[in-house]
Amino acid sequence: MKKILRFIIAPILVLALFGFTLTNAGEKTSIAFKKQFTKVEIETVLQDSLLNIRAIELVKGLDGIAFLTSRGEFGAIGPKDAFEAVRSVGLDQSENYDIVFPIALKYDSITPNFRALSANKKHGYGISIGSPALIYKLNIDEEKIKIVYKEEHPKAFYDSMEFWNDDEGIAIGDPTEDCMSIIITRDGGNTWSKLSCDDLPKAKEGEAAFAASDTNIAIVGDQTWVATGGKSSRILYSADKGKTWSVFETPIVQGLETTGMYSVDFYDENHGFAIGGDYTKPADSSANKVRTKDGGKTWELVAENQSPGYRSCVKYVPNGAGKKLVAIGFKGIDYSGDSGDSWTHLSDEGFYTIRFLNDSIAYAAGRGRISKLTFKE
Repeated sequence: MKKILRFIIAPILVLALFGFTLTNAGEKTSIAFKKQFTKVEIETVLQDSLLNIRAIELVKGLDGIAFLTSRGEFGAIGPKDAFEAVRSVGLDQSENYDIVFPIALKYDSITPNFRALSANKKHGYGISIGSPALIYKLNIDEEKIKIVYKEEHPKAFYDSMEFWNDDEGIAIGDPTEDCMSIIITRDGGNTWSKLSCDDLPKAKEGEAAFAASDTNIAIVGDQTWVATGGKSSRILYSADKGKTWSVFETPIVQGLETTGMYSVDFYDENHGFAIGGDYTKPADSSANKVRTKDGGKTWELVAENQSPGYRSCVKYVPNGAGKKLVAIGFKGIDYSGDSGDSWTHLSDEGFYTIRFLNDSIAYAAGRGRISKLTFKE
């Protein structure tokens, strides 16, 4: 494959959200699975040694993804000829993909570091880490991009965001007071409001979250699960799209700033899985994988002291009957076909985050690249 360099201008896109439509990766079906994965083929579709990508989202109807980078850049990847017009500037184009990489975002002299990206059917939204925390309403026309939320606080640090529907969405971050930071939109992302700590469970000392893969939030219908980490690693739960909240304990490793849940996913309203560990001890597999069968009220350790060790992202495989899971991190890719009881190491290739396009193809992003992953028997 030809080397793909950094900047590509796309003056016309045929799709509707900046302009194309993103879709939540949590859309799943309940068809019983039969096949098991034994290997993964990895095709790099964008490569740049200076890139660091943790914020990706599927592009509905395109078989591709949108992404935001740690350098404030916004772009998209789709199959060849997916876009009506792509004009490159001194670049070699991928043999199989169009890479749309047109906009470098700035706020005054600040280059936003993006770790989270989500969307409703009309627009995509990205939130930056650090202070000021900024939510950008994205558009392929740079003049139409605007900041719809700004929070200036020395402790501001947002980790993940998701949408329940076209009107309502949520982003979560580390505490700035005595609770996790949670901001909500009820008008399609045009305005965001921060919930009062009076309406949220109190954070424990050293409790925060990890901006490792934009998968601290899981949504099924109106229900929401938020995974915290650090010295305390718990599940915040809302049954009503963030109006009321409760909290559940977990047995995952915790007690240090680097320990706890890094990622959570739910297959349906009852079955969920979370993974993490301690990224400073990536081979340690003690108490780093937990599972629930009752909607997050109780969690059990699984595959304790068995690989994989630390992983930054876990996802249920679509159409996998809640049994097929893929976990990734900078130490590789692992698969379980039995709800997490046992795991097969598929690759040493490192990534930060993954989104499934269907029950065998996914996109993964990490340091220096975005790749297409094809899982096979």
